[in-house]
Amino acid sequence: MIDRGYSISLPLFSDAECDALLRAVSDSHRSRAGVRHLMSNPAIAEFAQDHRLIDLASRALDRAAIPFRATLFEKSGEKNWLIPWHQDTALPLNEKFDIKGWGPWSEKAGVRYAHAPAAALSRILALRIHLDPSTRHNGPLRVIPESHCRGVLSDEEIAEIVGTHESVECLTDRGGVIAMQPLLIHASSKANTDAPRRVLHLEYADSLELASNIRLAIA
Repeated sequence: MIDRGYSISLPLFSDAECDALLRAVSDSHRSRAGVRHLMSNPAIAEFAQDHRLIDLASRALDRAAIPFRATLFEKSGEKNWLIPWHQDTALPLNEKFDIKGWGPWSEKAGVRYAHAPAAALSRILALRIHLDPSTRHNGPLRVIPESHCRGVLSDEEIAEIVGTHESVECLTDRGGVIAMQPLLIHASSKANTDAPRRVLHLEYADSLELASNIRLAIA
């Protein structure tokens, strides 16, 4: 696993590859913050299997990595938004069930989601492929290193940790990849430039079967 809960790679993808990804999602319906559920896009689903990403995710998970969710985050001077400090605890699932530690449930664009326990989330890794440079001016990802080790936290516990620990801005060139654990406390501020910050956020698991009758959905 990633000891500090995140890592930043040197650029793995060329300008041409980043341009191709942007073309692949150019016709996708966008919300204010980007595009959900891009594993239904054949070009994105194929890209998620790129050996560079699979190798990176497999090393972090210490097992074979399977992509299951893809999201485009798109921030600019016109589409500007912030994300407060939080953990990523909701997972897309094939079927709804009633098991202690899972929930509450919601539905997003026809996909069922449940907040998951720490044991399940420890088997997930996100890879953020930066299709534009991530600078301190365009609302980069900020993280609290090693905060993923504390399990699923309440809003009050997150606020206490944020108030007593140093945060790190995750900056990278175009084509760079940031890997992060879902329980890592993270945030992003609004951009103060018109330069875009587009990120393809891919999530991998060591298996789609998290437990008996609990299966991740491809989203």
